[in-house]
Amino acid sequence: MSDLTQHPPIAAIATPIGEGGIAVIRVSGSGAVEKVAGCFRGKDLASVDSHTVHFGRIINNDGRIVDEVLATVFRAPKSYTGEDTVEISCHGGVLVTQSVLETLLKQGVRSAEPGEFTQRAFLNGKLDLDQAEAVADLIHAKSIKAVDAANQQLEGRLGEHIKTFRQQIIDATAMVELELDFIEEDVEFANKDQLRKLLVDVNLEIAKLLDTYETGRLVKDGVKSVFIGRPNAGKSTLLNTLIGSDRAIVTEIAGTTRDTIDADWSYDGLLFKLIDTAGLRETEDLIEAEGVKRSQKAFEQADLVVYLKDISLPMDLSERNEIAGFQKRADQTPFLLIGTKLDLSQPDGDKHPEERLHFDLKISALEDENIDQLKKLMKQRALENKDYDASSLLVTSSRHRDALQKARENVTRAIAALDNGMTGDFLSIDLRAALKELGTITGEITNEDVLSSIFSRFCIGK
Repeated sequence: MSDLTQHPPIAAIATPIGEGGIAVIRVSGSGAVEKVAGCFRGKDLASVDSHTVHFGRIINNDGRIVDEVLATVFRAPKSYTGEDTVEISCHGGVLVTQSVLETLLKQGVRSAEPGEFTQRAFLNGKLDLDQAEAVADLIHAKSIKAVDAANQQLEGRLGEHIKTFRQQIIDATAMVELELDFIEEDVEFANKDQLRKLLVDVNLEIAKLLDTYETGRLVKDGVKSVFIGRPNAGKSTLLNTLIGSDRAIVTEIAGTTRDTIDADWSYDGLLFKLIDTAGLRETEDLIEAEGVKRSQKAFEQADLVVYLKDISLPMDLSERNEIAGFQKRADQTPFLLIGTKLDLSQPDGDKHPEERLHFDLKISALEDENIDQLKKLMKQRALENKDYDASSLLVTSSRHRDALQKARENVTRAIAALDNGMTGDFLSIDLRAALKELGTITGEITNEDVLSSIFSRFCIGK
């Protein structure tokens, strides 16, 4: 853990820039309270107690009043960063907020880098690394379920699991390495059957955690839902209906949508990233052809495919084959076949051959018919075969997934070495490699490149 005195004071605006009632400027580091006191007129902040709020004025070097503020003082180590911290609440205008910050910088305070406050909280032992990452996830969350997943990680539930795995492996490693110290005396400290059971149990628990990643990814990043189909099948109309605004241009002219159009839509706490694609057809128009190519690429990257068929029009053999082809290519990706323009379809159900297809649902986006059922079906199909409820512990980070996969591979090798009667030094190499991978998740083991990558995702002021 770093010495707090080694961290010079930093400052940043912690609230969004813009016009508002209040803005907050955060100052943290060794001497932070004294630096703020140098431009604060009111109580002597250097002598006040921790966790107290004081009214005063920020004064610039010319003696001019910059703004009336409230200064909240937090003494180390009882602060977010673990350092002396002052949070200044000023009026929320862009100019006045920036003026207060510039006045503080003239006191010898440095501008904070993105995520530097949270990085200091990690370095000072206030947060594990996985908890620090959860702060960024919480800030960027776009759905209730993403907020829930981030809060779970922020509470330390994932870290507790990882630390349990590590401690079990540490105990196993200690026994194996202790035997190596007494190898000439032929002393056995580790019961091989118990050791194997411990490693198998750890391996199974890591596997269970890894199995949650796909669900965690959807919860955190959103379900990439791609609308495909022939021109004028109603893709753009459906997208507009779901998000409640005219995001995509809708006309009677086939081929209006030339490129993929993205829009975020949240339903029942889950984020869907809707993608409206260009209509699928052969065309000599170079721009439209590029749009069709992008439609195919979007399909390949989808978490949920929604094929829209205009049931007011007859179906030819090529479209029937096209639908069958997409269903086959979707493979494990959830696929919905939706009939559109129900309000225009013919009353005679046997009139069109497409009636012989099995539609998951038929809708009219214009008349809002069966749209609620479609929303429920999309969520149900997106989370199909995924065990998830509000209490589920999820792995949402690809970094954590990669570390868990590597740790499991090392534990698996250790089990194989044990079964093959290999000496303890080989077991020790694999077990220590597993410990290293698990340690990178919670931050027991770090390097500058990893920290820079993680904290660069943060906004300035957090």
